[in-house]
Amino acid sequence: MKAPASSSVVAPTPATWVLLRGLARESGHWGEFPALLGQQLEAEQAGVRLLMLDLPGNGLLHAETSPTCVSDMVESCRARLVQIGVSGPVHLLAMSLGAMVASDWAARYPQEVSAAVLINTSLRPFSPFYRRLRPLNYLKFLVLSLSNLSLRQREAKVLRMTANLQTKPAEVLDHWVALQAKHPVSLRNTARQLRAAARFKVGLRRPDAPVLLLCSKADRLVDWRCSQAISRAWGAPLRLHPEAGHDLPLDDPAWVARAVAEWLHLRHMQGLAQGQWH
Repeated sequence: MKAPASSSVVAPTPATWVLLRGLARESGHWGEFPALLGQQLEAEQAGVRLLMLDLPGNGLLHAETSPTCVSDMVESCRARLVQIGVSGPVHLLAMSLGAMVASDWAARYPQEVSAAVLINTSLRPFSPFYRRLRPLNYLKFLVLSLSNLSLRQREAKVLRMTANLQTKPAEVLDHWVALQAKHPVSLRNTARQLRAAARFKVGLRRPDAPVLLLCSKADRLVDWRCSQAISRAWGAPLRLHPEAGHDLPLDDPAWVARAVAEWLHLRHMQGLAQGQWH
């Protein structure tokens, strides 16, 4: 006997999360964070797929020329999703420059973004330039890029600038040096990415997709009040880590993964409560 149509079970579509890194960094710099995030998300969403995309000029795309505007970075990411057959809205999790890309993506293509988690970012016009990238760090980036330091020495300085809680810095440096040796980021592309970040300006209207902001109060690269300003402008929730550096997913990946999962759980519970009234 043919089973009635109502008895068929349709497997839920996996939620796709796209992870984007920041200035001159690649997907390999996420370290153990994606695995921890996946474990936390599986408890909230039936089926989760994590995709780590590199911005042009970084990682697998290190031979490409980095765009000097964030909108072109968005188009690159969108084109790669099409190439790998990803359709439907995605969740974005991004930090620093990558979070600018996520913000522009959500603003210009709202139908493509289900939610966005922005980590230690800054957006014009919500914060002045001296908070968005503290002035001394412009000089540090320039000196590092032009210096005769070895690759390991340069990466060690970047680590000191961006991380506060590392208990095994030598292991992190071994990994970073290997990444840079395999996918070197050129001085030209670093400068072009800096220019894109400096030029980017987001619209005042908050994105249609829900947004969660995560930031580190001890961030020495971008003032944490930049995230606070975005939170106030968009009415988006903000969670603060008291000790981590700019690379929050590196310093405390478990904290970030839990924060995202708890936010999703709260949104799910709120949705159920609202549904009871309709």
